Amino acid sequence: MIKLANFFVSLSFAGYIKLIPSGTFASFLSIVILFPIVEYKIISLEIFVIIFFVIFLLSLFFINKFSSHNQSHDSKIIVIDEFLGVYLILIFYDQIKIINPYVTIALIFILFRFFDILKIFPANIVDRKLKSAFGVILDDLIAGIYTIIILYIVNAYY
Repeated sequence: MIKLANFFVSLSFAGYIKLIPSGTFASFLSIVILFPIVEYKIISLEIFVIIFFVIFLLSLFFINKFSSHNQSHDSKIIVIDEFLGVYLILIFYDQIKIINPYVTIALIFILFRFFDILKIFPANIVDRKLKSAFGVILDDLIAGIYTIIILYIVNAYY
């Protein structure tokens, strides 16, 4: 079970990449995986949202397994949280699309990484105080929400 948890929380071992920060690589990889699905509408939005919640629930389970085995609640190897943050943003892709898809994706990547690294309130409190699988994921979902808000505002005025 720990091998499966390791595979899942590291996003198919992407969390082990050392060339660039694991969160940055995982965010990029998440966009590469998810962008074609939303841009070309490979599945319906409803199914896309259901899959998000399934991955979210599985993430809670596997992060708990992985963390208890490694005695670390938010290891750099755990990057499924970045995947979920990007996934959340892409649920709103049609509402935040700007100019062209590639500009939108670039802005998603830059803004998400900005908010994920800075951990603006309340993400900073979640990151420090919530030492659980939910806390590991929640700060990235907050970064995703900030990204959605900024892109929604930009889209409204562009």
